[in-house]
Amino acid sequence: MPPRFFYHPRMLEYDFGPRHPLKPERLHRTVVLLEAIGAVEPEDPGLATERDALMVHTRQYVSTVEMLSSGLFTPDGFRRDSGIGTLDTPAFVGMYEASLAYLGGSIRAAEAVRDGERLAFNLAGGLHHAHADHASGFCVFNDAAAAIHVLLERFERVAYVDIDVHHGDGVQSIWLEDPRVLTVSIHEDPSTLFPGTGSVEECGPAGTAVNVPIPAKSAGPAWLEGFERGCIAALRLFEPQAIVLQMGTDPHFEDPLGHLRVAAQEWIQAVASVRGLGVPIVALGGGGYNLSTVPRMWAAACLTLMGRPVPEAWPSSIPASWDLPPFEDPTLPEPRAEGLSEVRHTISVLEAVVLPRVAAAAQV
Repeated sequence: MPPRFFYHPRMLEYDFGPRHPLKPERLHRTVVLLEAIGAVEPEDPGLATERDALMVHTRQYVSTVEMLSSGLFTPDGFRRDSGIGTLDTPAFVGMYEASLAYLGGSIRAAEAVRDGERLAFNLAGGLHHAHADHASGFCVFNDAAAAIHVLLERFERVAYVDIDVHHGDGVQSIWLEDPRVLTVSIHEDPSTLFPGTGSVEECGPAGTAVNVPIPAKSAGPAWLEGFERGCIAALRLFEPQAIVLQMGTDPHFEDPLGHLRVAAQEWIQAVASVRGLGVPIVALGGGGYNLSTVPRMWAAACLTLMGRPVPEAWPSSIPASWDLPPFEDPTLPEPRAEGLSEVRHTISVLEAVVLPRVAAAAQV
């Protein structure tokens, strides 16, 4: 039996419009690709409930989302507090139900792992910028934070691992003071990319936030060294009993919203390293804004987490109009050493200041 894979076409209704970079088509193409390979059997997770959203969001914020979703209110009076109505996160009719669809997938996946599964997927999820009381960066409800909440019903220590090019600020802020939760994020340096947070010094009062900022224009070797010596090292010290993995594909060098130069085959090494920890995983999607990279990288990530090989060519049933290249990028970005010296300095700070706090938190 394949792992539990939660998806329903209603998730494609999470749509900010044709000019917005977050395109539902990327999710549709990934599911079609995985089904063509025979890797998944999608299950309808249903909608999450208001009670589910309240696991990690304030009642006032959830009510505001519902009101704006009706189309009977304009966002002007709510923009300052809710974060909805900005260019990044505009309001749209049906936003509340669409957000509950995303949230429902992550909650069902987390419940599956809580109840004994080793792996479950919701590629629609990974909306890591939403905070407890406001939307941010395309994200309305923070499904990743809610998945952690569910896992804590069974597990004593849970880790959140974020390989998106943007800092997982919303998840970090929601769980920053809870010593049971380790948040680990590798991302482009906050001085050059939204949301402007995630410096190496941000470790929180519990010592359980680990941030590995990577300089803009860094190539794959620097990114991978930061991930292995920063993120994986922290995970080994913390020894989580379950992991929520956010698989944003936007570190890729062809992504239009980031400035890192990571190849697909380098990115997948990070996914493989997380699998190698031997811990149950709730696997979510995340960022990624190039329709030729997201489907192949998400499909490869799913196969890697399942322990299956990535095919050299995609099935012939995939539409030629998608112009979907093979998984591996034929040319690796140069220069290969770009960013290495800066990343090694960051690692020295992590090893001296942050990782000892993670080790101490694991003993609590």
